[in-house]
Amino acid sequence: MVRQHHTKIVATLGPSSSSRKTIEGLFRAGVDVFRLNFSHGSQDDHRERYEIIRELEKSLDRPTGVLADLQGPKLRVGTFREQMVELEPGQAFRLDLEDSPGDESRVSLPHKEIFDALHKGSQLLLDDGRIRLKVSKCGPDFAETQVVTGGSLSDRKGVNVPGVVLPVTPITPKDRADLRFAIALGVDWVALSFVQRPDDLAEAQRLVAGRAAIMAKLEKPAALERLDEIVERCDGIMVARGDLGVEMPPEDVPVVQKRILRACRKIGRPVIVATQMLESMVHAPTPTRAEASDVATAVYDGADAVMLSAETASGDYPVEAAAIMDRIIGRVEQDPLYWKIMDAERVEPEATAADAISAAARQVAHTLSARGIVTYTTSGSTTMRIARERPDVPVMGLTPKLATARRLAVVWGVRSIHTADARNFPDMERKASAAALAHGFADAGERIVITAGVPFGTPGTTNILRIARVQKA
Repeated sequence: MVRQHHTKIVATLGPSSSSRKTIEGLFRAGVDVFRLNFSHGSQDDHRERYEIIRELEKSLDRPTGVLADLQGPKLRVGTFREQMVELEPGQAFRLDLEDSPGDESRVSLPHKEIFDALHKGSQLLLDDGRIRLKVSKCGPDFAETQVVTGGSLSDRKGVNVPGVVLPVTPITPKDRADLRFAIALGVDWVALSFVQRPDDLAEAQRLVAGRAAIMAKLEKPAALERLDEIVERCDGIMVARGDLGVEMPPEDVPVVQKRILRACRKIGRPVIVATQMLESMVHAPTPTRAEASDVATAVYDGADAVMLSAETASGDYPVEAAAIMDRIIGRVEQDPLYWKIMDAERVEPEATAADAISAAARQVAHTLSARGIVTYTTSGSTTMRIARERPDVPVMGLTPKLATARRLAVVWGVRSIHTADARNFPDMERKASAAALAHGFADAGERIVITAGVPFGTPGTTNILRIARVQKA
């Protein structure tokens, strides 16, 4: 099954997409990576969905990525005596650590770390920014505030503190349990919520110990102050625009999205653009034109992948949402302007053999109108370097490691293929030809460009570029 798109599709599984029929429908509609959202559902639910994915992967002969998205810390107010209160602009409202139901004058905020970070003049956003408070006085266990923007506030609504780096670990006890479960299950990527600084990745890296790749979710504006360091430390990035948009003006979010994507492409980190991409399709069979434009913008920006959340997890039209996203991607990638943008955004290769080979492979493939680039890789790094070049032909990532093949499923333009490593030069061309023929990338006699490393099977030794014609077995 040959995908027509270079930009990958990530779909979240949930109540609307738990059956084998629907998951297979999503796969056939164009989904490359499946997201298990540990903010919802039980571990048994996730296990059942994971097993269906792996069964389909085997029957359809296509390595498929599975991303476990950890919930992360959830900062919420406590409960109210009447379940809901009305806050009026200008009124006083107190937040404290008292474990008692709230009313129109106060509510519990059971997060001491927030009080430790507050100061006079700090802003607090409640219920996804619908209510705004300004701190007039605070201490280690309370904050006196004035309501700036009022409205209805009910039990356990979320709290955001813009402009403040909170002393909060991104991994909660629940996350540790979910992480152990996900790693034992065999997921390929772990998405870490609430990353504010590079050090936030350390515990997850220690717990994962190389058994999965780590994706940092950028949902706090504080992360942008150390963006390059975070991108350098992780294996991939997710742009969580919904959460970013709570703590920053909406007009800043598109600019930030472009900045993050450029930082990721600069060093070849895969990046997913997420949140509310086709939101209206939760209940409608077609998206709004603005949503179609939003997906297209992420594709024009050079995203490795775009993500569906509630659209496929709990929506009424999960398969249709994936199919429409696939159509939008395909249409953008047919636009000559898209390829001009990809060329204009290309970064200079570093002075290494692997970067030089990768840049040359793209140029040679373009000049000779080759049908594809075949990379031999163990860790996936060479394949990602070539994907960073955004070649106008498909990239086939041949690897002897199934885990690497699955991780590459999220990378722009890559069709990952699990196969034995080459033993020598004739075997290298033979396996590359067989893969190109079997997966529909080229016909006999057509050119392909091959990159590999000698000695064969040695990670980190990409030093060979060969032009070959596809040979029948």
